[in-house]
Amino acid sequence: MSVMGKMAEGTAAREYLTFRLDQEEYGIDILKVQEIRGYEPPTRIANAPAFIKGVVNLRGTIVPIVDMRLKFNCSKAEYNSFTVVIILNMHQRVVGIVVDSVSDVMELPPEAIRSAPDIDSAIDSGSITGLGSVGERMLILLDIEKLMSSEDMGLVAVE
Repeated sequence: MSVMGKMAEGTAAREYLTFRLDQEEYGIDILKVQEIRGYEPPTRIANAPAFIKGVVNLRGTIVPIVDMRLKFNCSKAEYNSFTVVIILNMHQRVVGIVVDSVSDVMELPPEAIRSAPDIDSAIDSGSITGLGSVGERMLILLDIEKLMSSEDMGLVAVE
């Protein structure tokens, strides 16, 4: 489905939480975000893929933590005071993603979003909903639910 087809569902501007990984800036639907927390090392799970750092106990809920830098094959993942975990709530499943930093919340009208080019990348192209442009900034817009439910992740069951 094209970006315009996806956007036809609602022609109003949508809000995206923007975050950085290495030199790139990404955006995810703000409605999927439950909270943003500082990074704390999770409890490692045996035999989990390298990009799944482990789990944390978030007020009684066990939350898997995915390091997006490792998932997207970025250069070395370093943890510093800007590193944060975005807690997502999708299909009654809570998942955390580790990112370099959170930028801001941006409202993008449909005309500011272009379809993503078909190129081979570490990200399944079906998980990219488009490219948003705001002035000189270019945002890679992710369908975070599709990404988290992809075969190698399997963290969210799509209904």
